[in-house]
Amino acid sequence: MDDQKTDYRSTVFLPKTDFPMKAGLPQKEPAILAKWQADDLYRQLRASRRGREKFILHDGPPYANGDMHIGHALNHILKDMVCRTQNLAGKDAPYVPGWDCHGLPIEWKVEEKYRAKKLNKDEVPAVEFRAECRAYAQNWVDTQREQLKRLGINGDWDNPYLTMDFQAEATIVAELLKFADSGQLYRGAKPVMWSPVEKTALAEAEIEYEDIVSTQIDLGFEIVESPIPELVGAYAVIWTTTPWTIPVNQAVAYGPEVNYSVVAETVGGDFLRSPVLGRHFLVAEPLFDQFSDRFAKATGAANQFWNVVWRGKGVDLAGTIARHPMHHLGGFFAKPRPLLPGEFVTTESGTGLVHMSPDHGEDDFDLCKAHGIDPVFAVEGDGKYRADWAWMGGQGSVINPKLNAPDGPICSDLRETGCLLAASADYKHSYPHSWRSKAKVIFRCTPQWFIPMDKATPSTAFGGPPPPEGEDGAGYPPPRGEGDPAQQGGGGTLREKALAAISATRWVPAKGENRIRSMVDGRPDWVISRQRAWGVPITLFVDRKTGQYLNDPEVNARIVAAVRAGGVDAWSDEAAPGLLGDKYDVANYERVADILDVWFDSGCTHAFVLESGRWPDLQWPANLYLEGSDQHRGWFQSSLMESCGTRGRAPYDAVLTHGFTMDQAGKKMSKSLGNTVDPIKLMSEYGADIIRLWALTVDFTEDHRIGKEILAGTADGYRKIRNTFRYLLGALDGFSESERVAAAEMPELERYVLHLLADMDGKLRQAVDDFDFNSYVRLLSDFANNDLSAFFFDIRKDSLYCDAAGDPKRRAYRTVLDTLFEALVRYLAPVLVFTAEEVWGTRYPDGGSVHLLEWPEVDAGWRDEALGAKWAAVREARQAVTEAIEPLRREKVIGSSLQADVTTASTGGLSAEAFTEICIVASVKTGEAITVEATDKEKCGRCWRHLPEVKAEGELCDRCDEVVG
Repeated sequence: MDDQKTDYRSTVFLPKTDFPMKAGLPQKEPAILAKWQADDLYRQLRASRRGREKFILHDGPPYANGDMHIGHALNHILKDMVCRTQNLAGKDAPYVPGWDCHGLPIEWKVEEKYRAKKLNKDEVPAVEFRAECRAYAQNWVDTQREQLKRLGINGDWDNPYLTMDFQAEATIVAELLKFADSGQLYRGAKPVMWSPVEKTALAEAEIEYEDIVSTQIDLGFEIVESPIPELVGAYAVIWTTTPWTIPVNQAVAYGPEVNYSVVAETVGGDFLRSPVLGRHFLVAEPLFDQFSDRFAKATGAANQFWNVVWRGKGVDLAGTIARHPMHHLGGFFAKPRPLLPGEFVTTESGTGLVHMSPDHGEDDFDLCKAHGIDPVFAVEGDGKYRADWAWMGGQGSVINPKLNAPDGPICSDLRETGCLLAASADYKHSYPHSWRSKAKVIFRCTPQWFIPMDKATPSTAFGGPPPPEGEDGAGYPPPRGEGDPAQQGGGGTLREKALAAISATRWVPAKGENRIRSMVDGRPDWVISRQRAWGVPITLFVDRKTGQYLNDPEVNARIVAAVRAGGVDAWSDEAAPGLLGDKYDVANYERVADILDVWFDSGCTHAFVLESGRWPDLQWPANLYLEGSDQHRGWFQSSLMESCGTRGRAPYDAVLTHGFTMDQAGKKMSKSLGNTVDPIKLMSEYGADIIRLWALTVDFTEDHRIGKEILAGTADGYRKIRNTFRYLLGALDGFSESERVAAAEMPELERYVLHLLADMDGKLRQAVDDFDFNSYVRLLSDFANNDLSAFFFDIRKDSLYCDAAGDPKRRAYRTVLDTLFEALVRYLAPVLVFTAEEVWGTRYPDGGSVHLLEWPEVDAGWRDEALGAKWAAVREARQAVTEAIEPLRREKVIGSSLQADVTTASTGGLSAEAFTEICIVASVKTGEAITVEATDKEKCGRCWRHLPEVKAEGELCDRCDEVVG
């Protein structure tokens, strides 16, 4: 028979589908998104899961400031994946997005507009300025909302939470007043991180550290009084990289257990014979060589000799008094500078003596306070010395390098006193900067409001969250740790409660626990006040005589009600009399003008989002918080502190953290380097599903990378998954229930694939529980590529194409394909949200959304470990045959494996005939080694198999002849 004349294509059951291989995601996805919005898919999903076990992921609020960046994209894709997989598992997992709308990031941007117009923000009425901040924030909320929706994030986008909503502001005020009511607030003067550029205190989470080069100086404080005669007249040498703090110096600290020496410089001659002694210097012995090197470099003395005139311990320095180098100015500078014992003094660098400025250092403040020395507040909010300050008054800013330079005014004045021993602008070190203005910050002592970490609180300070309305607490989950006083708020300090809550929380990855524990264990009291305009006010009235804040439940209730009605503008001088009421004279009270740290705002989101009832699908506490690892010192911690301070436990049961996205080379992204990756542009080029697949395939728990090559690999992986769906759709064309075959009646190969599916199903469920999305996607990709496309589909395409429509093997294969389709489209729906919808709609045009479906029904009885082991051996034997055939294909001895006769030592336990089908070859026989040769059998004109019954090329084999006939 001449196969050129006889065309059997019409007799072959080729896959048929309208599902295109070319995805065209940038064009298709917006239309799918529009349909979801029109159908209100989010509400449909909530209705379908009503009454189920809840899973609450509480969204951490990004700032409403600027376009979405790749970090936003990754973060929200992970949150969406959590909620979608929990919904898929049958739980009720709502998602309410939110934004942080107050604070310096937004205020700074609005001020930039003023600066561009050469206007002064302080000359604008506060109400007007705050209105501009509110409008600015709302604009970026609306912008980011559309960008995040485009990623396919399914949430309550029409009803997000905003910290600037009046109800939210009122709740934040109410939470603050809970701290006030329980005695967990105090006002005190302490050094805090201060931005002279932004004129406000900053939280640690608002600080980033950059390497800088500073001026380092060695400065002598002349000792004028000491129990040790050898010390009188010597210079106590301090070393510092902040010369600007010398005008505010008040003492010198030593290490009690450090070894010190008084050494004398020699002038002329060999000091071993007849030295002429110069000045005497008190320095720690382990650091003497370092000091000597700096001194020699400064003085140009190449051969410096020293004579030791006294040795002793730091404790011996008690009672020693020095004087400030600028003592001749009188007043503040003429006061004695005592040498004080400081346990924090080390011999790692410097001179072993540390100058103390209680205005500008935490250790300085604590040590000086313990010895009755108070701050003097010489440096003002803009970073300049007070105009009335005797030395450097009105000059600054203090962090200006010129002010601190070796030839700058500070060093020049010190040099004239003869006390400046060395100065050089060459000290490289890490220094804190504001992450917004990028300017250096300083430690500055100012009156601030604090929440104490180590003050015991009474058990009456904690009431716990209110039960849902109408339930009287029935069925409401009690706070975790029943019976544990530290967890329940029954006394103990905030630090103790927070540390106990950390232990009771699940941290993913586990190393997050140690990170936040170390931060909480060592953190100072929480500075909650800021000196800005745009934020929630610290709504306290302070008695002008006693300095105590007013704590009256009736006044507090009026304050909360006023803010709920009018927002933060309700806190004003004009409103003060009405808020105080008839019981109090407004003239006797100071209305606090500071605003709250925005971390306090965001730390309260659990209260006004999970408890308010505005979002009835939510409940307190959250099952999960999910943010970047930097939030161990940010939102995770502020939420922990706020909730432990008011409720006695964390507002979350588990915390999941992700790393940062770096460029393809592993470098931090920066606009100045030009290596940023814009997710909005990526969506226009690749589509959102590609970004989602990238986000869920990287190890997001660590820092990870993105770039063109990486995305190209992701796109290739996507095409393979899409091709798997295309094959399934085509191969299932016309499938009906009448074809279905019970698993027990299937061939071993089909039962083996069902075993693989059941095994993977268990691993996927575990990956969901572990939030291990990298493994989740890898399991699916490997299954689709290795187990299906390269193995199962490859072997069974002959049966699909050429067996009779009613053949039991073909029916079994199509039954398994249907099972695979129903499972894979569900498994991948949380990952490839748009593609899964397209796939589902292609097969079931009237089937609703794939995202309303639940976890596939996979029979646990399909698992058969013995069958799995047997077929693992079969696949190993098949792989050996495939590798043996490949050289003949490369050398063009054969065109395809169907032309190969194979001799092999192992068939994996199958018969030669069955193994022939598995290897897709002409024939198999057993022998001692693997050999391959071209077959001499003729090819069937329909199925293209080389079989003995085909006598001439183009004729049909017995099977095909029967099917065609």
